[in-house]
Amino acid sequence: MSEPRLVEVRRNVLKQNDVIARALREQFRAAGVFVVSLVSSPGSGKTMFLEKTLSQLQPHYRVAALVGDLATENDAVRLARSKAPVKQITTGTLCHLEAAMVQNALQEWDLHQLDFLFIENVGNLVCPSSYDLGENLRLVLMSVTEGEDKPLKYPTIFNSADVAVVTKNELAEAVEFDWNAARTSIQSVRPGMQIFRLSAKTGEGMEEYLAFLAQQLAEQRATTAQI
Repeated sequence: MSEPRLVEVRRNVLKQNDVIARALREQFRAAGVFVVSLVSSPGSGKTMFLEKTLSQLQPHYRVAALVGDLATENDAVRLARSKAPVKQITTGTLCHLEAAMVQNALQEWDLHQLDFLFIENVGNLVCPSSYDLGENLRLVLMSVTEGEDKPLKYPTIFNSADVAVVTKNELAEAVEFDWNAARTSIQSVRPGMQIFRLSAKTGEGMEEYLAFLAQQLAEQRATTAQI
């Protein structure tokens, strides 16, 4: 297949994805559910972070999660410990989730029974950047063990995300993580980007992050009520 043909096929795939993503976004808005997607490289602590998020939100909100993985259901089993509804999306050879996968996975769920829906993408900082999933908020995670220059290596995903979360802060001193250098890297790629620095293991920074999510939900519902 020639290069122009490959480009055309990719363009058509992304266009179709965007059509479905727009339909999903309208469906989410109508149901009053706030949707958060999480992207990161493998080993960033994304699953523990999501498990703690679900567990701590659940006493106050109705929460659920979709989890993407290439082959296993390990993350879904782990997240089920939060007692929140969790469904696995197995992508096979695809290194990202697509809007159609999310749409299919939600067919048996009543979105009106949810306040928050979280979508954990496949561990990858390249492929997911081009695919809109209809989410309200996209979080990009980087751990202190990955180095301060992650945003410079993967600028596209940081540009397509809304919020950066620096995880595993309990290890920052041990790995000599330079917070100022990391913040500079993030801001050089995405000026003004909001950043949360936290540890899902110790709970440090989680309260501020959860309060931010609650505020986002409240603002969305207030805006919807005015329409």
